[in-house]
Amino acid sequence: MIACPPAGDLAGFTRASAMDRVCPKGPRRTLTPVLTSRTLVDGADARCVVDYSLARRATLAGLRSGRIRPEEACDAQVYLRRAARYHGVPSDELCPVCAAQPMVEVRYAFGEYFGGTGNGRARTRDELRELAVTLPEFTVFVVEVCLGCGWNYLLTSYVLGTGAPAGRRRRTGSSSGSRA
Repeated sequence: MIACPPAGDLAGFTRASAMDRVCPKGPRRTLTPVLTSRTLVDGADARCVVDYSLARRATLAGLRSGRIRPEEACDAQVYLRRAARYHGVPSDELCPVCAAQPMVEVRYAFGEYFGGTGNGRARTRDELRELAVTLPEFTVFVVEVCLGCGWNYLLTSYVLGTGAPAGRRRRTGSSSGSRA
């Protein structure tokens, strides 16, 4: 028997149903569940979705095998920890490194249409939904953070916005072309 769903049919496929099936080589051993209930994207209008779960899995495997030191993997900066504490959304998953604290997800939004200090700010899901209907395009990065040990990893990135082409920006300064 196989431990994967039929092609194109993911309805009803959960980690539990996959583990109930028997693999020819014995039970499947993975560092993270095959499919999780965590949604990758906040809305159906997301474009250019990039999932970094394979790189995350490789980093965790390197950490467990000793190729990567804990100091290298658990290096959350002060500003990231602060953003996670005050703007993050707690997750149901425990930290994969220390297994003591629940993970916190922080969403950062970057784009050329944000005003002065708005670029690169941590945003809530509601703020992102509001911005998605007003701005032409911006990129969201979802980072998971453990406030206990400092583990942090980029989970996904995606593009939100209306998708409408933006008008050309006007040049500042003189456009006459005459020189003195």
